Amino acid sequence: MTTEYTVRDAVFDFCRDVGMTTFFGNPGSTELRMFRGFPEDFRYVLGLQETVAVAAAAGYSLGTGTATLVSLHSAGGVGHSLGAVFNAYRDRVPVVVIAGQQSRAMLPTRPFLGADEPALFPRPYVKWSRQPERAEDVPAALAEAYRVAMTPPRGPVFLSVPEDDWDRPAEPVPHREQRTDFTASPEALREVAAALNEADDPVIIVGAGVEDEGAQPIVVNLAERIGAPVWISPLSGRSGFPEDHALFRGFLPPVRAQLRQRLEGHDVILALGTPVFTYHVQSDGPFLPDGARLFLFDCDPGQGAWVPVGTSVLTTIASGVSGLLELVDKADRPLPEPRERPARPQATDPIDAALVIETLRELMPDDAVIVEECPSHREMFHARMPITRPGGFLTTGSGALGWGLPVSTGRALASSGERIVCVIGDGSIMYSVQALWTAAQHRLPMTVVVLNNGGYEAVKALGRRISLDRIPGTDITDLDFTGVAKGLGCAGRLVTTAAELDDALSEGLRHEGPFLVDVRVAAGNSTIY
Repeated sequence: MTTEYTVRDAVFDFCRDVGMTTFFGNPGSTELRMFRGFPEDFRYVLGLQETVAVAAAAGYSLGTGTATLVSLHSAGGVGHSLGAVFNAYRDRVPVVVIAGQQSRAMLPTRPFLGADEPALFPRPYVKWSRQPERAEDVPAALAEAYRVAMTPPRGPVFLSVPEDDWDRPAEPVPHREQRTDFTASPEALREVAAALNEADDPVIIVGAGVEDEGAQPIVVNLAERIGAPVWISPLSGRSGFPEDHALFRGFLPPVRAQLRQRLEGHDVILALGTPVFTYHVQSDGPFLPDGARLFLFDCDPGQGAWVPVGTSVLTTIASGVSGLLELVDKADRPLPEPRERPARPQATDPIDAALVIETLRELMPDDAVIVEECPSHREMFHARMPITRPGGFLTTGSGALGWGLPVSTGRALASSGERIVCVIGDGSIMYSVQALWTAAQHRLPMTVVVLNNGGYEAVKALGRRISLDRIPGTDITDLDFTGVAKGLGCAGRLVTTAAELDDALSEGLRHEGPFLVDVRVAAGNSTIY
């Protein structure tokens, strides 16, 4: 007797072929048939809420460099996850979402837990979404979804599968290789190279796309070749340039007037893997300094179409910059003056958040990966925590909170021994605190440092910009983070005085498994931009 080859067999065989054998998810009734005979060579990582599952899958993708599977439950579970899906889309993380759906025979009666129009639900924040018309089309649809997710600009994709499809007969779908790098035309590269060669004072702006493609070394080479200072684009989800390099100037602000002021005096601006114009606060006036020419290199034709000024060049960053390096002349420009490091803060009580970051920088292992989600301290954080190597920094480029802790969890699951250090606000951590349970279950090498200022200080700071002295709903009191962590299986320690800081952070960094350090920091001293 032969066993019939099913949709389930074809899906798992394809996933195995492309290396997607770690599944993140939160299971529900409409996914049960997918798990029949779950393969022993696959790993299922449970998140206690769907935001955690998607963001942890994204962290795993960022650690492994390839697409990761996540399983969600029909309409409700997909709805819970959408903040994380939005972040994955904006941060270009290849996550393959498979969502359960009620059986096909039940769909005309709008069943309990069914999704009415599943392919529309996550749009526009997925690159591709579908519920196939026939069960036998599911494996081919998954293969297409995977290829779309991995094609630049990479990002999340969504496949809805009715529960009875998994047992239906199907044909295997072989994995085929695809080349996803592409470069600009020779004419476009010559135009940009000529502008750089003729420039009096060029500047480079680096975005997350540089790190997405592993292009940092050649971007450093280009900056040194033309003697151009380098800024990181506003609110970038990665670093992209060694922040201890003499040419590094800092992070551009997400305010039009301030950004234009930082670029004043530069006549040619080369933006790599970034839209440049990511604003958070309204400000009028020109986008660029008078007389400046902008060239944007990016792999996303949509992004190239909407940028308001400049010349867009459609290319993957690595290939485009490699082409430029063959055409630009070696410039003889003096290096900028070294950036002055801020002085070490005094040890005071209540604790200055800057002292926490300085102490953490001094104690962290050299190979640690920093994940940041502390909006009210972000500028200070960047000033005091230089990222000096590729892959050493992750945050959200979109601003939807609840990303940092589960991304740290997924990235730690992909760790080859390096410590993952999550610096997070007391408001941010509560969006997805369940991720601590997943980290504890897997004994992940992860240290969570909570900058606890007792409220949504970033919202208060933005309010002060428009003369709002009091904003309702921005105070957070009586939260016991070490108690919550303990209840989720994660060790922790409360720090209330500066004298305790060194010892607590040292313990958190050397602890086997995850460890949370709740640091009570001074409130009311944050500024945004």
